[in-house]
Amino acid sequence: MTYETILLERLEGGVARITLNRPARVNALNVRTLKELNLALDEIERDAGIHAVILTGAGGSFSSGFDLKEQAENGPTGPEEWREALRYDFDTVTRFWHFPKPTLAAVPGACLAGGLELALCCDITIASENAFFGEPELKFGAGIVVMVLPWIVGPKVAKDIILTGEDRITAQRAHEIGLITRIVPADELQEAALRIARRVAVVDPDLVRDTKRAINVALEAQGLSSGLAAALDIDIAAEGRRSPDKVQFMSIVRQEGLRAALAWRERRFAEAEPL
Repeated sequence: MTYETILLERLEGGVARITLNRPARVNALNVRTLKELNLALDEIERDAGIHAVILTGAGGSFSSGFDLKEQAENGPTGPEEWREALRYDFDTVTRFWHFPKPTLAAVPGACLAGGLELALCCDITIASENAFFGEPELKFGAGIVVMVLPWIVGPKVAKDIILTGEDRITAQRAHEIGLITRIVPADELQEAALRIARRVAVVDPDLVRDTKRAINVALEAQGLSSGLAAALDIDIAAEGRRSPDKVQFMSIVRQEGLRAALAWRERRFAEAEPL
């Protein structure tokens, strides 16, 4: 099929590559993108010749997160609409975690908010030297849709990142705290991702599927699934409550545009002590 916001390629060696393809919006995840990600994964799951999946972004970045401009213009307005929208966001991102074939995120440039959650839900995450990461949601009154970060880096580091709205974690720091598994030069990112994916694709796909499941089960036995579900419920309640910060941020988006709203957000935090 034809996609509008992603690219789907079948590469040699049993590998498929999905590219988030909204570079003018830093590959923000709008409703169309989420639907197309699900459709692409449906295609890949049906294709017995594909044994591994690479997820990356066009235009020098991975993703800036869920599309705030679309949310401001045509977003949920009540608790039930918020529940439906956030549940769809959650299910799409976590599908990469549960997907029966191995998933690898190749991260160039910005990887923020929902984009970071998407990269973390892939089985392997590698990044270019110029990549940067963060969870800035609380800085504009939003919550975290997929609270997977504490399961990857631990609760103390996750609180430090999330509660301060940190959004400039370097690739080196990301590697040190376990956000990513490898750092490569920017011009070698796609080739490095392809080499890793092809290496995984050589292994018996049933064995890879079962082994991935075995690793995931170990975390689920510690409460991952119930923890993520509870965190989603908290986020739904928080969004339905409408933080004054979020109300003002979205008002600026509608009246003056996203760039002005981001500038307003950054001015507020520029007055605080630097980290």
